[in-house]
Amino acid sequence: MPQDYLERILNARVYDVAHETPLELAPRLSRRLDNSLLLKREDMQSVFSFKLRGAYNKMAQLSPEVLALGVIAASAGNHAQGVALGAQRLGTTAIIVMPITTPTMKVDAVAALGATVILKGDTYDDAYAHARQLEGEKGLTFIHPFDDPDVIAGQGTIGMEILRQYQQPIYAVFVAIGGGGLISGVAAYLKRLRPEIKVIGVEPVDSDAMAQSLAAGHRVKLSQVGLFADGVAVKQVGEETFRLCQQYVDDIILVSTDDTCAAIKDGFEDTRSILEPAGALAIAGAKAYVEREKITGQTLIAIACGANMNFDRLRFVAERAEVGERREAIFAVTIPEERGSFRRFCACAGTHNLTEFIYRIAKQHEAHIFVGVQIQNRNDALAIATTFESSGFKTMDLTDDELAKLHLRHMVGGHSALADHELLYRFEFPERPGALTQFLNCMSPNWNISLFHYRNHGADYGRIVVGMQVPPDEMTEWQAFLDTLGYCYWDESQNPAYKLFLG
Repeated sequence: MPQDYLERILNARVYDVAHETPLELAPRLSRRLDNSLLLKREDMQSVFSFKLRGAYNKMAQLSPEVLALGVIAASAGNHAQGVALGAQRLGTTAIIVMPITTPTMKVDAVAALGATVILKGDTYDDAYAHARQLEGEKGLTFIHPFDDPDVIAGQGTIGMEILRQYQQPIYAVFVAIGGGGLISGVAAYLKRLRPEIKVIGVEPVDSDAMAQSLAAGHRVKLSQVGLFADGVAVKQVGEETFRLCQQYVDDIILVSTDDTCAAIKDGFEDTRSILEPAGALAIAGAKAYVEREKITGQTLIAIACGANMNFDRLRFVAERAEVGERREAIFAVTIPEERGSFRRFCACAGTHNLTEFIYRIAKQHEAHIFVGVQIQNRNDALAIATTFESSGFKTMDLTDDELAKLHLRHMVGGHSALADHELLYRFEFPERPGALTQFLNCMSPNWNISLFHYRNHGADYGRIVVGMQVPPDEMTEWQAFLDTLGYCYWDESQNPAYKLFLG
């Protein structure tokens, strides 16, 4: 069977639509990992994904008579574009069934290539079932996204290119796994010619069908899958891909959503390209493997397999990348509700840069703040929490709390009966390490802070919103304070949104 796949890959027809993508050094990541990390840039294909290789190779093997009847496929997006482009080049029609959750960018890209798009179900498996039904009703040929020898062989040409492009020793190749077509083809080729190279699959922790299947010794069907990395959101891997992975794959690494977001950022910093979540999995896996195995001085290759990213996801990615990179820790800290507490707390943080600070007055004797702190690693976060506790501030580490990261950080606040004589002001100041502490030190101790929100966005200017309790007869002193502060400010006390939600 290895010889069979070697021949299939060598004879695969992919270069009518695909091109040989670069194998590029990621210099920043390589320095950080103390290994040489190379990226196989499949995100640079015309459809921004490797999927056109396998799809076209399968379709090119069909007889003219069968091809003329048309093809159908189920896909979360990238395979769909490959089938649509292949149908366009081969002069046939294509119907693509996609999950309703597929990013709009991918749906539009498929339609632009001339295919008919049908949205059905929440996952790939829902779309797959519907496509199979239409296949029989309309007499079409189903182009499987992963569980087909010709599709697997088409994807395997990536392994062929890697060995041609880099002929020195390679320690490991990292490959994202959805249904398993990509890793099966790459592994079948690499293990036939260079069996010493480790082939390591990478899956999200919430879409780990292959990892569970290999552990169980049979194909496991997940009851549900995570949708963030939609390109690998598959409930059950293929029969043939499972067999090949059993035979050739050395290990599987599971990564979190935060890890994936950090890998997207890493990819951007080295290439100035934005990978989609599934496209960045291999990078996340390489980082996790290096951390786990403590390897240095090796050559590692990660297949950057797709870049069909919806722009509106970037806000979420940027927010979570710092946590995924272990550069930010999030805490809930209880401090005394008394003047000077904020300053004392910031002094406790020492040289660590505060990335976020959210507070709303609620109780008479104690205050609860939501705070983000810039860190170097996870041990740094533990040390900071210990420092807070030893200074008398009760601390809860929320760094791994999904509810806190996704929702609570945006919901801290509300109306408060204690916020009498409150003024609301926005401030803008030059952003630099320690800027928040310096801002607090400028605040007069004469007035109580009743609301505070700050978030470091990585921009040149920091932005803060502050609620201050200033008695009406002290407004002259308040205005004098503003005039001597030296920061740009805006009075938001009459803002209708503030009055509705916080005032």
